[in-house]
Amino acid sequence: MAACPHISSVRLSVPSHTAQIYKDECTLCFDSPDNEGGLDVCLSCFHGGCTDSERLHAIQHYTKTTHPLALNIKRVKLPKDVRDGEEPPQKITKIAIVPENDVDLYEYFTTVKCYECGGVEVDKTVGEVRSHLSSFSVSGNRVDSAVLTLLLQISKVVEAIMTSLSASRQSEIKAWEEEITSCEHIRTLQQGPEKVVAAENAHCADCDLNENLWLCLVCGNLGCGRQQFGGGGGNGHGLAHFDATKHGVACKLGTITPEGTADIYCYHCNEERSDDQLGAHLARFGIKVESQQKTIKSLTELSLEQNQNFNFNMFTEDGKAFEPLFGPGYTGFKNLGNSCYMASVLQSVFDLPEFISRYNDPEHSQICSLPPGKCLQCQLAKVADGLVSGRYSTPVISESGEVQGQDGIAPGMFKALIGQGHEEFSTMRQQDSFEFFQHLVKTITQSERSGGHDPTKTFEFSNEQRLQCNECKKVRYSRVTTTALTIPVPATKKRGSDNEEEYESVTLKQCLDAYVATETLPYNCPSCHKNTTANKTNRFATFPDVLVVNMRRFEYQNWVPRKLAVPVILPAGDIDLETYRGYGQQADEEALPEDAPAARTGPTYNEEALEQLQMMGFPLIRAQKALLATNNQGSETAMDWLIMHMEDPDIDDPIVDQASSGASVAAEASPEQIAQLADMGFTDKQAKKALKETGGSMERAVEWLFSHMDTPMDDDEPAAPSETAGNTQHLDASKKGHYKLTSFISHKGPSVHCGHYVSHIKKGDQWVLFNDNKVVADPKAPIGDAYMYIFKRD
Repeated sequence: MAACPHISSVRLSVPSHTAQIYKDECTLCFDSPDNEGGLDVCLSCFHGGCTDSERLHAIQHYTKTTHPLALNIKRVKLPKDVRDGEEPPQKITKIAIVPENDVDLYEYFTTVKCYECGGVEVDKTVGEVRSHLSSFSVSGNRVDSAVLTLLLQISKVVEAIMTSLSASRQSEIKAWEEEITSCEHIRTLQQGPEKVVAAENAHCADCDLNENLWLCLVCGNLGCGRQQFGGGGGNGHGLAHFDATKHGVACKLGTITPEGTADIYCYHCNEERSDDQLGAHLARFGIKVESQQKTIKSLTELSLEQNQNFNFNMFTEDGKAFEPLFGPGYTGFKNLGNSCYMASVLQSVFDLPEFISRYNDPEHSQICSLPPGKCLQCQLAKVADGLVSGRYSTPVISESGEVQGQDGIAPGMFKALIGQGHEEFSTMRQQDSFEFFQHLVKTITQSERSGGHDPTKTFEFSNEQRLQCNECKKVRYSRVTTTALTIPVPATKKRGSDNEEEYESVTLKQCLDAYVATETLPYNCPSCHKNTTANKTNRFATFPDVLVVNMRRFEYQNWVPRKLAVPVILPAGDIDLETYRGYGQQADEEALPEDAPAARTGPTYNEEALEQLQMMGFPLIRAQKALLATNNQGSETAMDWLIMHMEDPDIDDPIVDQASSGASVAAEASPEQIAQLADMGFTDKQAKKALKETGGSMERAVEWLFSHMDTPMDDDEPAAPSETAGNTQHLDASKKGHYKLTSFISHKGPSVHCGHYVSHIKKGDQWVLFNDNKVVADPKAPIGDAYMYIFKRD
């Protein structure tokens, strides 16, 4: 083992409990410690880089940062007989039990290397420190002591990296966590006399259980938890203690961290809570939080584990007979826990050449100035490489020699980044795949504003909306640029069927006809000044290169969204949409007058966050833009946005105020009102916006919608770009509406909030099913059940 002189010039810090440690996989590809060369984790910034001889992402990181020291982690899965072997019970030392990790599944091998010395191994232990000191050209015990301290620091950093939660695991747990707050019972907690809780042989006061223990923060009693609260055994003696004493606040042993957090439960509220004074409350019983280490899984971690272990395979009978596929273009996604909505969209999107050519680019990471985990383009490139290369689509062979499918890729970094700051996509709850598609398009559009290579332009088209007053016969035409089409699915129950879920099949033409059909609506005409009616129609003004069609398969029933399982029949060959083209105002039509200009108001800002950003050195205009772009969610979220948009050409341009209707803001729209407007052809977001702007009046909301067709409905929808500005070639009205179906996303389950999404993609002459990490040829592709269709221009 060679001596390394650079350890004396490197400043290392032991990572905190919340530090982002990328030890599960490379930040630029999906190589992991399971690969032959292992994974290098930078000891300075904890970046993870692969050691593949062609990719060399670890060396690339060193070249950009000059951080010389890295921890190489390799792991080998233990044989099944070793993994299943019973281990002797561990001795309870209260909150200092051996931390849980993957030692029961893998054997780990670690070395510290110095890239500045050409990758030589550096001693990471203390045992041979003295032998290394002689290799340094130093003299005096004081210098020897300094070097010894540095070597000891390396040992501490290595230990912390290996025992800490990885960045991906932290993101998953954070996404699962609900907003946990304190309560009056904790804030006014009255504790009893001081008492030292024995750490040795700790067990429940009412039984012999020595796990799943909850410490009463009033009197120090130890009681076992309930079976469903903790994942282990439990006889509910903690609850029994509350029933007998009304001592309502308890802390779960083994979940306490040096930062003063832990699982806290209030039996009065029957809710998980937080305790800002936990350190003081635990000190009453001789427990010092600064010396504790979390040693068992928290309630959130247990919930995450249960969800990930859920069997998502819904094609039990047919799926077993399908032949698995492997190689480039046949890579699946590991389910991260309710992530199928994202996986299905990414599979379909990255089947498009526009996305592959834009993001399957290894050169960007070499010049990118952002940390890879914070750069959207880096993470999109990582996903593109993972799907297209075939590197991670290899057969998994069981111990009996049978092919069990593939592992696929786990896009945890991408999910954390794309969902950052979003109230829904930052969580682990099930989401709607179409809403995620819209969010993905909006986020990429914002990221690509200054680059000019936005692949989402392939989805853009103009929708023509025509309104005609039935009294004066004058018309108004509006064009809205959008990236997808949402159409209704007419639902008719089967005759004689006792099953409420059985519907007559419809054709795609019937769905499109329903979308463009004339609707008669109440209308306050600005020309004849009467409360009358108006006819409204929708048409295509231009056609996109790739048309995304969302089938409106959900309706409100008693204010609850319910799925319409209506089979849709598509043409066997090409699909011609020219009959649905609009041609704008005709020579014999008279236009309705424009409404009076709306009053203008300035935007509002989170003043505390604005001040914090300015104290960090950001100019006022940039801080304001960041807060507006992130919905005033705080300085940290705004700072992340600023890092991603520092190079935007308009970052210092003045902020343009948005028009306001001047109407009073109403209470939250009721589901019944939203459903009524949805029946008229408006989206839920349009309905909510209109009702908000009109004080909850249905009649005024309809009028507002038709007079504000060009207005973005909310911050989740990209503003409609002007067709007279920028590159409008993709909105060329001469392009024909002839398409072929190339992929579709279907959903199994009663609502968007539960069930499972999968995607089917046409590869050559066969349909391929992507069901998370199960990739198979599907001769029975359920085209008629689709929730989203993706058509390419023929």
